[in-house]
Amino acid sequence: KKTYTPKGAAPVHALDGLNLEVPQGTVTALLGPNGAGKTTTVKVLTTLISPDSGTATINGVDVIASPERIRPMIGVSGQYAAVDENLTGFENLDMVGRLYHLGAKQSRERARELITLFDLTEAQNRPVKGFSGGMRRRIDLAGALVMRPPVLFLDEPTTGLDPRSRIGMWDVITTLVGEGTTVLLTTQYLEEADQLADSISVIDDGKVIAQGTSDELKASFCDNASSSAWCRRRIPPPPVRSSPVSAARNRSRASTVAATPSTRKMPLLHCSSFSPSSPAAASSSTTQECVAPPSTMCS
Repeated sequence: KKTYTPKGAAPVHALDGLNLEVPQGTVTALLGPNGAGKTTTVKVLTTLISPDSGTATINGVDVIASPERIRPMIGVSGQYAAVDENLTGFENLDMVGRLYHLGAKQSRERARELITLFDLTEAQNRPVKGFSGGMRRRIDLAGALVMRPPVLFLDEPTTGLDPRSRIGMWDVITTLVGEGTTVLLTTQYLEEADQLADSISVIDDGKVIAQGTSDELKASFCDNASSSAWCRRRIPPPPVRSSPVSAARNRSRASTVAATPSTRKMPLLHCSSFSPSSPAAASSSTTQECVAPPSTMCS
């Protein structure tokens, strides 16, 4: 839970018992309107703020108790591009590498790799202040990948981008997941969650109000509200991918399952507003919204 108490205003319950799990090597989308608690969730999980109560873990490491162990394993791209406008695109990435103590040679090599990955070769020596919005977002995301983090947080990564830039960003995210990266992204766009996410958690007022795959959520929602705009749009499921990226992604998932003795994946990220001492206690404490299988969890 997390409550803000602005001076002269009523308390704001940004997180009110939110429970969330993200399996390793998958994309989980937090879908919700402005003020739902998406960014606050990301801030808690990336050690930027502390919750008032509850627990949060990434790969078994307590986010609150050991933030210094969390930071090397995560990458973060916020709502606004955190870049130095007076530096070139290449210089921004080189600077990030040096801040991580990679050394001059390795920092330059990693910057070149990312410039190529994000298709910024022609613009790499131009000051970022002359970049378009889509190019700025790509440089910002590239900076979050300098240290090859196994867990990536993307807070509304395509907000304000034109359709072409959004599709390009989707391709990059898909490639990263195909290489084994675990992604938690927040978005206001249904089609973005539909295209990218293995699991969607719909949140509002700091709580998870629905959870499941895109098809599961649409089927459940349309059964109860067949006249809604969501149902009328009849968004098709993402096409079956047969690319090398998809093959790598499937191999990564298969290896994750094979490495786990049980049929359920072990938690990668976990946050909760309670600490049950047994599975029975957990089920009795969790609301109906908390139905995701364990692997990455926040509440």
